[in-house]
Amino acid sequence: MIPIKTKEEIEKIRAASRIVVQILDVVIRSIEPGVTTWELSEIAEKELTRFPGAVPAFKGYRGYPASLCTSVNEAVVHGIPSRSVVLKEGDIISFDFGVLMGGYYGDSAVTRPVGRVSKKARKLMKVTRRALHKGIEQMVPGNTRGDISHAIQSHVEGYGYSVVREFVGHGIGKSLHEEPQVPNFGNPGEGEVLRAGMVMAIEPMINMGGWEVECLDDGWTAVTKDRSLSAHFEHTVAVTEDGPDILTLP
Repeated sequence: MIPIKTKEEIEKIRAASRIVVQILDVVIRSIEPGVTTWELSEIAEKELTRFPGAVPAFKGYRGYPASLCTSVNEAVVHGIPSRSVVLKEGDIISFDFGVLMGGYYGDSAVTRPVGRVSKKARKLMKVTRRALHKGIEQMVPGNTRGDISHAIQSHVEGYGYSVVREFVGHGIGKSLHEEPQVPNFGNPGEGEVLRAGMVMAIEPMINMGGWEVECLDDGWTAVTKDRSLSAHFEHTVAVTEDGPDILTLP
């Protein structure tokens, strides 16, 4: 059953989500060639201490060892920060970060360039970000989960990219992952009917090549099977009678 949040609960999710965005902003401004993904994760953890009562959502979740997911180039999601992963000019890096505050979660992801990157990489990031908003536009009462999925897929595939099948968006609130699951592919009209009060994390993960992924030996980092570039954007969004309310905005 999909939880329906009250306005008060949505405001609590917004409060957690705004912390996520503020911390991601500091991490993004710390990107430069030569920095390690470990250092970026340390920055996120340090910033989190400025918010009393807020704790990292991912650290220890199902055994994940860090607070910040750092996925570089062909890494799709769940990259583990490492002292040995040094960013270089031309890389792209995806950050996924979540916070638990006051009993409610916020979750967001962004992909950013390291210095000057190729036109192909910039286009992949632009299309993925736009796909996220195409999906969010469908988050109105009376539409279905499949309308979100189809909007994302049709936009992405129109540019010749592929949609990761193995990982999906999700409901969010008192738990980091709630019903419903929100795939980034599907058919319009399918799935649950959207109602005001539903809150979901919409997160297209888009590959420049094929959609298949595989997990590295660390047990967490998912990479494209063909080692093509991948981009990932995510917002936490509430369905309201007035339309979608993006909670992970500055």
